[in-house]
This record gives sequence, C-alpha cells and structure tokens, in this order.
Amino acid sequence: MNDSTNGAPSSPATLVLATCNALNLASPGRAFYPNQEPFSADEYRRKVDWLGSMIRRLNADVIALQEIWDEAALRDAIGASGLRYPQVSAPGAEQGASGTPRVALATRWPVVHLQSHHEFEARQVVAVPELGEHRAFERPVLEALLEMPGQRGTMRVLVVHLKSKRPKFLQNAAGEVIEDREDPAVIARAAVRSLVMRAAECAALRLIVHSRLARTREPLVLMGDLNDSPHAVTTQMVAATQAIAYDRGARDTALFHAPDVQSDAAIRRDVAYSHVHQGWPDVLDQIWVSEEFVAASRFAIGDLRRVEHFNDHLHEGRNRVRSDHGLVRALVLLR
Repeated sequence: MNDSTNGAPSSPATLVLATCNALNLASPGRAFYPNQEPFSADEYRRKVDWLGSMIRRLNADVIALQEIWDEAALRDAIGASGLRYPQVSAPGAEQGASGTPRVALATRWPVVHLQSHHEFEARQVVAVPELGEHRAFERPVLEALLEMPGQRGTMRVLVVHLKSKRPKFLQNAAGEVIEDREDPAVIARAAVRSLVMRAAECAALRLIVHSRLARTREPLVLMGDLNDSPHAVTTQMVAATQAIAYDRGARDTALFHAPDVQSDAAIRRDVAYSHVHQGWPDVLDQIWVSEEFVAASRFAIGDLRRVEHFNDHLHEGRNRVRSDHGLVRALVLLR
C-alpha cells in the first residue's frame, strides 16, 4: 500500500478476509472429546503442517478460526505457515478450552479492543423442550475492533461458530444418551432442540449486530461456521438482508453475504460450497459484510471484489489431520 500524504487521493489498499474451521485443533496428548483419541506427536505435526500450508495459501490480513482447543496449537500452525500475525487470540483456549472448542482471530492489523460474548441478554433466553433455558452461546462469539491501514478508521469483526444441526439427545449426568436414537419421533424431537438452540443463538447474535451497526458508518464483518445455509431462516435472523426488500432503511443494520455482492462477476461460481454432509454440499462457512463493503452502496468505503472457496481437500478422504470444512477467502479493495 502506498497512501499519498500530499493531499492527492489515496491509492487503494487491499483487505483479505478468511474463515477456517480447523477441526479440533488441540495440543498433542490432550484429550478434547471423550470418544476421540488425543493427537499423537506425529499426527499433531501433520495437522499443524497442513493447517499452516492452508493459512499460507489464504495469506489473509484477518483470519477467523473455529474449533480451537489450545491457543498454543494455533500459534504452532501459524508458525508453520511462515507468515507473521502480530495479533493472535483464542479467548478461553489460552490454557486449553473445556467443554467446547473456541473461536479465534489472527490479524496483521492492530487490535483496538477485544471481547467475548457468552451469556444472552435476559430477553434473549429461550426455553428448549425437555432441556430448560438456553442462556448462552455454546461457543462464545469473539468481537474485535481493528484499526484499518492508511488512517481509514476502524473495522469491527465478529467470529462465530453457531450450534450445529446435530440432534440434541437427552443425556444423564455421565453424558450417556438416555433416548432411543433409532426412534424417528425421538430423532425429530432431538432435532427440534438443536434448531431451537441455534435459533436462540442467532437471535442473540442479531442483537449484537444491530447494536453495532445502527446509525454508524463503521464497517462490520461477520465470519465463521454458521452451521446453516446463507438463506436459511436462522442465518437470515442474523443478517436480516431479506428485510431490505420491504424496508430500504434496513440496509443500515443488514449484513450481505460476500458471494452475493462480489463485484467481479466473471469469477462467480454456482458450485461453491464449504462442507459435504452425506454427499450433499452446502455453504456453512461464510463471510458477511455490512454495506460499507458493498460497492453499490453510497456509503461504501470498499469494494468486495471476489470470494474463493478452498475445498479440494474435502474429496481426499476422511482424515482428522485435515479439516472437514472448506476455507473461504474474500478480497476487498479499500477506497
């Protein structure tokens, strides 16, 4: 970047955003789930090397990561990439996460402020059938305020990993399932619980997004594993893009799916996907931006040029050394 200091218009700068589900990135020998063996030293080295090679391919300025059990393991992967990220943070995983893995952020830009969101506001608490109140994100949302280059101000980033679609069966105190997992009625009821939990998380996340965007011109980027498609009801609860159809004023607090607003139409792909479940491809890993990065907006300070999906490894066989998700990268040209 070469910003002018003599009063002439500034030259453009590029911003590269990326999101990556690392698939249980944990230190060697560390037990993370009761039903999974810890990584051996050799397996860990291969996992770190693979992830490092993908981070090097992304070469992003800001990377959102999910499924981080140990921040030290993430730092090893970044070291294996050969790239330099002065700011690396995985709140809750500094000494090893418990219960569920955490989300993380690696960035080349200065971090002005960093915080995690765990508990819902009281009005966002939702009752889940047979489980009681869902009061918090299973995996806390990470919020970071970053300083953009060239005195362009600040940009807000939200890193998320929402509740999965996996059926939520009832368990005893020892964590053993106490329902008949072969009964279709039980399976459907368990799926309802998961849906309610994810919907509650989306509603709580929407409140955060709205509060950060309302009546401001500070750009916001939301990245991560939303565990549902971009046009699903739960995802749209967060983004509220569809509200623009009947309320133009809704643009102020809406989020736009990066592939839908990329301006380089020549590279748009209808076959983009980031996850394959039982042979069915889907886009669970997503990048969403506020209108400040949508070229058609009169408030745009950047042009989201293109979005790329790195998913070839999904067809190389099941292997926990590699991620079971594709990686997504977006290029923004700052004005």
